[in-house]
Amino acid sequence: MATRDPYSVLGVSRSASADDIKKAYRKLAKQHHPDLKPGDAANEERFKEISAAYTLLSDAEKRARYDRGEIDPSGQDRHAGFGPRGRTSRGKAYTSTADDSFFGGGDDWFSDLFGGGRRRPGGPGAGAGAGAGGSTGPKVRGSDISYSVTVPFIEAANGSKRRINLSNGKSIDVAIPAGTENESKLRLKGQGLPGMGGMPNGDAIVEVHVESHPFFTRQDGDIHVEVPITLNEAVLGATVNVPTISGKVAVKVPPGANTGSVLRLRGKGVVNQATKQPGDQYVKLKVVLPDPPDGELVKFVEEWAKTRSYDVRKKAGLE
Repeated sequence: MATRDPYSVLGVSRSASADDIKKAYRKLAKQHHPDLKPGDAANEERFKEISAAYTLLSDAEKRARYDRGEIDPSGQDRHAGFGPRGRTSRGKAYTSTADDSFFGGGDDWFSDLFGGGRRRPGGPGAGAGAGAGGSTGPKVRGSDISYSVTVPFIEAANGSKRRINLSNGKSIDVAIPAGTENESKLRLKGQGLPGMGGMPNGDAIVEVHVESHPFFTRQDGDIHVEVPITLNEAVLGATVNVPTISGKVAVKVPPGANTGSVLRLRGKGVVNQATKQPGDQYVKLKVVLPDPPDGELVKFVEEWAKTRSYDVRKKAGLE
């Protein structure tokens, strides 16, 4: 069977980026990995075809030569003439699955991909590892597998553990580092699909989704929270309990505090993983009147307003 166009094999366009090609390969490799369908010869051939297509297109030089029509989908030179033992006049051969007595040795990407064990009649390739089929099987690193886990806001800020079930049936505890941000990715080495031909396993890529919090928000390493205070606390000043990601702390509200005033709590934010230094927490005050309105307070303000007034909108530039 003739080798198919590698772009068609991977299902990508000729203008596909290197990243698009890699994503397409990984998706198909996960579907057709021989370890997922043991004994399925057709699936194994499909996997080899996918791997061969990716091997050609992931090499920028070979891809460019293929796009220019200089080599065919198997990597064989289309135009150069053949010298002794089939070596091209360019000095480098792209071999196929045909007998090596026709094609030269040289750098053989197909042989590299499938283990370098193809049969070389009468030559050094014959012997151990070069059986009747002429191949020791493909050498392919195992594919990565993606997982996701959801953690509460406080646990992501302070660090936690979450148990996940892997595709191989194992369950493992994943450490969620303190300061983990939403959609961060954790890499678990060797926990992906198994490799072939002695190549290493792929990795498990765990995407962490952080739940929103009822009153905390995060900006980089800083935590922000809005805290309501009473009228008398605002006018006279007070000490109030304020929540932080590590528990409640007592905070002094200065006399004359107003809605929008911000207090800074140093070191009460999220620890930066690179510097190991914590951010800060910013407390925005909000003055709240009694609900329902207090009759005595209303009478007092009525009398107070007869001799005193102040224009807040003019000061804010709204008039």
